[in-house]
Amino acid sequence: MLPSLSGTAREPPARPRAAPGSGTGRAALRARAGAGSGRKGAAMSGRFASVNPATEEVVGEARDGTPADMDAAIGAAREAFDAGAWSADPRLRARCLRQLRDGLVAHASELRELTVAEAGCPVFLTYGPQLDAPVADLGWFADLAESYEWSRDLGVGAPMGMTSRRTLLREPAGVVGAITPWNFPHQINLAKLGPALAAGNTVVLKPAPDTPLVAEFMARIVQQETDFPPGVLGVVTSSSHALGAQLVADPRVDLVSFTGSTATGRSVMASAAATVKRVFLELGGKSAYIVLEDADIGSAAAMAAFAVATHAGQGCAITTRLLLPRARFDEGVHAAARTLGKLGVGDPADPGTVCGPVISAAQRDRVESYLRLAVDEGGAFACGGGRPPERDRGFWIEPTLVVGVPNSARVAQEEIFGPVLVAVPHDGDDDAVRIANDSPYGLSGAVHGGDEERALAVARRLRTGTVGVNGGQWYGGDVPFGGYKQSGVGREMGVLGFEEYLESKVVATPHGGQ
Repeated sequence: MLPSLSGTAREPPARPRAAPGSGTGRAALRARAGAGSGRKGAAMSGRFASVNPATEEVVGEARDGTPADMDAAIGAAREAFDAGAWSADPRLRARCLRQLRDGLVAHASELRELTVAEAGCPVFLTYGPQLDAPVADLGWFADLAESYEWSRDLGVGAPMGMTSRRTLLREPAGVVGAITPWNFPHQINLAKLGPALAAGNTVVLKPAPDTPLVAEFMARIVQQETDFPPGVLGVVTSSSHALGAQLVADPRVDLVSFTGSTATGRSVMASAAATVKRVFLELGGKSAYIVLEDADIGSAAAMAAFAVATHAGQGCAITTRLLLPRARFDEGVHAAARTLGKLGVGDPADPGTVCGPVISAAQRDRVESYLRLAVDEGGAFACGGGRPPERDRGFWIEPTLVVGVPNSARVAQEEIFGPVLVAVPHDGDDDAVRIANDSPYGLSGAVHGGDEERALAVARRLRTGTVGVNGGQWYGGDVPFGGYKQSGVGREMGVLGFEEYLESKVVATPHGGQ
């Protein structure tokens, strides 16, 4: 935990503020990542190692928070919301968010290297959704805090003969508990913090045990380079998931924003029900990439293959089912397999790498269990199917294409979270829509066709929160993201995501000659 961000009194740092660290190179990164910024006079909590999934080397050590740390962070957030100026001052919120954005930009080179080392993500992604894009989006939420219509005149009415003017007020929900996964740590952390803080809430962030260092780095920027008031943002890192459960159950928390597996999301929802908390859940996906009969099959299949190999398939919105026209199925499979074979795996620090390691040995073992299951279910591998033989260190899975299983197979129904694409034939548009919607999930999807209007007609029939047509990209801080069915509840980012963190209040006053 970073106690100074969760309620310890402090004076705003004098400008120019000190940077979170100095020096370059991985040794310096390890030193900075392992250096805490604890509360003066307080005993340090224990620490735990964060491991580079490409090399199995220790990147650094993070603070191993305790239940007492979490309790203190929640208490400080509660006090900051109830007694501080944060919730009532959009200009302060906007200024602090812009300071955070500017601080992250100033340390982008250090964060880029740390993110690649800790999350194992290909460095090219840090110039987009793994770092630069979500950092820039903080400015969009700062602008929204200043421009949002916080009150709206609903006009005059006369219910029960009492002429009254009605006004709709939008107010922050209160204390937000944010629980985030490891696959896109900056994007998901900031997609919660940006709108929640801009809306006037205070936040306690519990990042994943696999990627604590990037969260700690951000927290030190908040502490040292911004005017965030004490208690507004608490960051509690821990090697255990138990502190996330504590955050959800605490009655002082008004809203829980969780991104992770559907199984854990169910537990979050059940626990939050005890205190009737509002919940935002962004959960799993098994999204379909539909290729229509009039498409360029080779190009479309190659695009689907590239998508599933990106960051070793560790993205909830990645399309992991490839639906190909039956008459051209072999052509599509050949194109996808050829692309996956060329991509292979590589050092995530190499700018040319698309598929890096999976995050941990446990995740590698999980993916391998699904590969064995694919064979048990009657499937075969058009490419890949195991660990790359040339890699004796790190957690690697070859980009893999599974064929020969129906859409009802577990490997086609369950989220694997690895570089595994399952190809399934379809018999025309109606059948493709049926297969795509035959899933407990509904997070994302893609449609590729020669006639854009036809492709759009298919996209409109998909029960899913986002769809890319012919390569169109939906991602952006101003675009709401979320899913249907068991892919979640609510929307993140965009105005809709911002409003997830608001309450509505109607105030009526007498009007006219009563």
